Amino acid sequence: MMNEADIPIDIAAGKLLDWLISRRIVDKNWHLHIRNIRNKISNAITDMPAHDELLQLLSGAHINYFHCLRIVDILKTTEADSKNVFGRYGSQRMKDWQDIVKMYEKDNIYLAEAAQILVRNISYEIPGIRKQIKHLEQLSDEAEKKVEDLGRSEKVVLAEYHQMCKHLGVSGKNLRQELVDKVFNDLPGMLSKTASSVAPLKKTVELYATFVSDAECLPLLKHVLAKGNTTVYEFVYGEPPLAIEEPPVKFVAEQPDAADDGTIDFGDEGGAIDFGDGNALDLDAPVELEVGDIDWGAAPEEVDPVAAADENVIDFNISLEESGIVVEGDGNLGGVAKGEEAYTVLDAQQYRDRFINDLLELQSFLKMRLHQLGSADKAQMLSFTMMDNFAAHDEKSVAGMLAEVEVVYTGVTDELMQHLLQIKHSPVYVDILSSNVKQKLTSIEKMKETAKINQQKSVNFKQQSVELKPTQTKIIEQTKTLQGQIEKDISKRYKNRLVNLYGTNL
Repeated sequence: MMNEADIPIDIAAGKLLDWLISRRIVDKNWHLHIRNIRNKISNAITDMPAHDELLQLLSGAHINYFHCLRIVDILKTTEADSKNVFGRYGSQRMKDWQDIVKMYEKDNIYLAEAAQILVRNISYEIPGIRKQIKHLEQLSDEAEKKVEDLGRSEKVVLAEYHQMCKHLGVSGKNLRQELVDKVFNDLPGMLSKTASSVAPLKKTVELYATFVSDAECLPLLKHVLAKGNTTVYEFVYGEPPLAIEEPPVKFVAEQPDAADDGTIDFGDEGGAIDFGDGNALDLDAPVELEVGDIDWGAAPEEVDPVAAADENVIDFNISLEESGIVVEGDGNLGGVAKGEEAYTVLDAQQYRDRFINDLLELQSFLKMRLHQLGSADKAQMLSFTMMDNFAAHDEKSVAGMLAEVEVVYTGVTDELMQHLLQIKHSPVYVDILSSNVKQKLTSIEKMKETAKINQQKSVNFKQQSVELKPTQTKIIEQTKTLQGQIEKDISKRYKNRLVNLYGTNL
């Protein structure tokens, strides 16, 4: 038969206080008396001797009964000179702490308070610190992950920026100026290249014109085929202009703020009016009036009647050169191309769109023909009257024609060319385009700044978690010590049986 002393006492740590109350070891109203004890401890702490261990005890966790016992033992050494022959101490410090111990021991209040501290530590304090450390480590990892994600995003955006610069054919060092330079240096060559690429379409255009029986079809495409990328003037009037006055392209780099002084600026710079004849009227000069006889023309002379009769006869032998009359040819030969008529047909928006429409019309025709040639229904294919016009063309040759048309279409709708044309005809577009490209760099800078902030956050969170770990270690050690003291105290009450407080998770 097992001896009772060998049977351990297992107590759930979370239910320790309830266990003590149920066994009447402590009173259920113990907490009503604890305030007086805490007040007395607070007063006694204010007058303590200089001692290293005392300082360590008083700077530690919540002071409980077992701390008080140790303080009394230390005071027996520091206050030894106040001990009388009866073994009593005359030191007020010793009396205060001995009274505190007695108050604790009354109705085993100390054991109830120790149980409460143990339960609070294992249920709240230690889990709370562990949770806080875990949360800080998680925040640190999340911040570090954001830094990595921002780094990847930064590389992607930077690659997009370089791709955009490459597509625009600029280095990006002075984006706006580079785009402006390309308008003057590269755009004319791009338009000429597009016009040259139309040459292989000659037979295709003739074939389409024969099919539709309309010599006036695809006017813009035919014009570029015949004469190249001429001015709009030449396309409209059928003859080249004598002079071309293309509207100037003005790019304003900076808009200076006009001084507002309350006066109206007429732009005369000194009050002189220029009438365009080289003689400027100075408004500030004094007006001088010439006074003299009025000249009404030549004085009347005596007219010879015979001579007068001769003058009434018309002389038809006078040449055009002598008469000063200039006879202009038909049409606008020798005219000046101005405004939109001064642009080339591939440069002017309206005519470029018409050129593209011609290409799309020809492209659609070839696609339809290619579909018919590839159709399995030969009877349906033969029902089209266009078959006679395509007797010499098979599916392969039509596909080749279509490919040639698509080459021209790709060239005329090239994105870079569209950008440069937009810049030329709307100078403000260069600021919009450059701003869109530079937005990538702005995004990269924001990403770098955000990554820097998150990197610092990661370091801070990591540091906070590291600083909490010694606190966690300390409170766990104190809780283990308190657990051992409680187990030892309860064991004495039950004939030194083994007491096991389980569920502490320390």
